[in-house]
Amino acid sequence: MRLIVFFAAVSVATFIANPSRAQDAAAGEKVFTKCKVCHVADQDTNKIGPSLHGVIGRTAGTHPDFKYSEAMIAAGKSGVKWDEPTLTTYLHDPKAMVKGTKMAFPGLKKDEDVANVIAYLKQFSQ
Repeated sequence: MRLIVFFAAVSVATFIANPSRAQDAAAGEKVFTKCKVCHVADQDTNKIGPSLHGVIGRTAGTHPDFKYSEAMIAAGKSGVKWDEPTLTTYLHDPKAMVKGTKMAFPGLKKDEDVANVIAYLKQFSQ
């Protein structure tokens, strides 16, 4: 009985502590409509915001021909690269992660929405 309780507790703790979530690119595309005003992901085109085509693995503040804020350039110079954990933090609250960013979007509040947007972006970052 103790063994069953132990494994149950470990399973619950692992589930709670594991930051990865199921990702759904189709659902992410729907959430990404909030981002389309400023960003493009399916082609390498800058708009009000930089292109997000190929963003996974890119150093922050480095997409060509886009005028980034000094804060975003400094973030890139300090080593910020757009991977899943970094994007997760940034998409929840951009201004908290990069103080001084020009991005006006307040962030996505639901973990599921963030995970799905990242899945959507992954399609264009291969």
